Amino acid sequence: MTHPLTPTPPHAAAATRAPDLTLQMVSDPVYLSGAREMVSAVSRRLGFSEEACGQIALAVDEALCNVIRHGYDKRRDGPIWLSVWPEYGDNGQSGVKGIRIVVEDEARQVDPSQIKSRNLDEIRPGGLGVHIIREVMDEVTFEKRDRVGMRLTLVKHKKKDGGCCSAGGA
Repeated sequence: MTHPLTPTPPHAAAATRAPDLTLQMVSDPVYLSGAREMVSAVSRRLGFSEEACGQIALAVDEALCNVIRHGYDKRRDGPIWLSVWPEYGDNGQSGVKGIRIVVEDEARQVDPSQIKSRNLDEIRPGGLGVHIIREVMDEVTFEKRDRVGMRLTLVKHKKKDGGCCSAGGA
């Protein structure tokens, strides 16, 4: 299992360098808690509030669960890469403004335009992962990787108090 090419997120500062941190894991749910703890710890070190750290970890957990359940059809041996960059403002001169997280896999590719939240009026268990991700993160981008798999880019912006902006970057 080799890491894919360094992800090229649309944000110029992150695109010019390798991720600050990359976790390589297989698609076994036993590793989800470690991924959540890593993302939460990094978010905390970047100055996010406890609430925001929890939201970021929740979004990553939902993303990884979706890769395992839908991309790999619950197969436990598929590669997943979780990469993290701090987001800087004003060409990096004014400190950390947020966090960028990229989840990549070699799972089944799907048309990104077909990745939608389910209708919340439907009362049934499950199917809320994409909705949760879009609600708690400020930027969410799904895309096909070149040869195989998918790439999900998540961005969360900090507020002045270390918290997070409401969904949609408001």
